[in-house]
Amino acid sequence: MEKTLMLGKNEGGRRKGQQRMRWLDGITDSMHQTGLYAYKVFGVLEDCLPDLLADVYMDLAYRKQWDQYVKELYEKECSGETVVYWQVKYPFPMSNRDYVYVRQRQELDFEGQKVHVILAQSTSEPQFPEKSGVIRVKHYKQRLAIQSDGKRGSKVFMYYFDNPGGQIPSWVINWAAKNGVPNFLKDMVKACQNYKKT
Repeated sequence: MEKTLMLGKNEGGRRKGQQRMRWLDGITDSMHQTGLYAYKVFGVLEDCLPDLLADVYMDLAYRKQWDQYVKELYEKECSGETVVYWQVKYPFPMSNRDYVYVRQRQELDFEGQKVHVILAQSTSEPQFPEKSGVIRVKHYKQRLAIQSDGKRGSKVFMYYFDNPGGQIPSWVINWAAKNGVPNFLKDMVKACQNYKKT
């Protein structure tokens, strides 16, 4: 099933900063067999150039300023690679979740166009022990590709899966992911507009 999500403000019958996101529902992640969905998002973020969007996405210090759900976020060198620790605030009465993952950014040439590719995947490192009262997300995977839309925006493809664990019904997790990813991208647009101004 495909849905179109329109992001942006309506001004004079036209959407300002119109953002189109197409959702492909029902893409089950066969690796985990959890009943949870992996999500694929395609869309255009207007007024966000690809280099800027990739920089904002990778800047963890800046993310702590614009992402209201970040409780803790930092990088640490472990066994020769950079590992990210990220704790996410969950609403009461649920426990916060934390992630330990590695990520990689590359710039590729695809048919003469630069494409930013960002890969992230959960890992296990003894330097990041589990914390009391926080549930560790052990299955997390994200793939992000960003390229120019030919104007002043970015075409974005995102694949996202995580299993937040705990005793949350899968329909609640799927609902949150379906709403959370578009809201995150809306916040990214605002973050791009304010980058380097702070």
